[in-house]
Amino acid sequence: MSNTGQLGSTTTNEVSEGLRSLPSGFEVGKRTLGVIWMNKRARVGIIILAFFVGMGVLAPWLSPYAPDNATFARNQGVSAAHWLGTTGAGEDVLSQIMYGTQISLLVGLVAGGGVSVIAVIVGLTAGYLKGWRTDVINFFINLFLVIPSLPLMIVITTYVPGQGILVIIAVIAFTGWAAGSRVLRSQTQTLRSRDFIDAAIFSGEGRLRILFREIMPNMTSLIAASFFGAATAAIGAEAGLSFLGLGDLSTISWGTMLYWAQNNNALLTGQWALLVAPGLCVALLATSLALINFGIDAVSNPRLRESTS
Repeated sequence: MSNTGQLGSTTTNEVSEGLRSLPSGFEVGKRTLGVIWMNKRARVGIIILAFFVGMGVLAPWLSPYAPDNATFARNQGVSAAHWLGTTGAGEDVLSQIMYGTQISLLVGLVAGGGVSVIAVIVGLTAGYLKGWRTDVINFFINLFLVIPSLPLMIVITTYVPGQGILVIIAVIAFTGWAAGSRVLRSQTQTLRSRDFIDAAIFSGEGRLRILFREIMPNMTSLIAASFFGAATAAIGAEAGLSFLGLGDLSTISWGTMLYWAQNNNALLTGQWALLVAPGLCVALLATSLALINFGIDAVSNPRLRESTS
């Protein structure tokens, strides 16, 4: 009896030692960020993204003028007072670029997050369930994959009342989840046959707990990659819809700047900065998110991590 008690105490101590040796969540996050930072392309992406975040956050203090201040001479060229000239309405282009950063970052963060949430819920559910329920979910995934996203967004945005930025974010989230959910569905189908999932089922864990506490943590890098991909697409989609005049034209964003530049024939009047600057900002911000995705890939694939060290 005493030997049995001693054995149980020894086993408990070993388990306790093992739990204490596990890295904490802070240490795991620190190592993950370190792996991402070691990737050269991801490092460049983080620096570019930090530049735009700083410009958007500090826009009220850094911009030389208010973005809607239309008291200047119209269609001015580049000068010391206006580094990127003025618009056809007499507004400072540089100030509008700085404030427009806030809209693009907001769209990327909120729409990318919304797309990722929908993709996770649909993908995990489709991958874990079996039978006719999976077939129904797969039908809608394939349906949204077949329908071209941009025409669908144009149609929905045109007929939805109120063309504010929230409508555009909702439309992007509604139309952009299918690709990410398909990837997560395939990974879930692979994980659901693992031993630890069978052990969770036999121990009586509920379906939701298995999905979001057992399976989802094993797909963190995929979900992060899905978020950055969705944010990149959302920033481009917002700029495209606003350029077509489907957004709120009273809101100052890079897309609405391109819309007004086209309407005012910016190239014909020599206002090249009004057209080039917002387009270049959209391209650089989207590129930064794409570059960060290389670091996310290195987290999930050790071979890529070794090649970048």
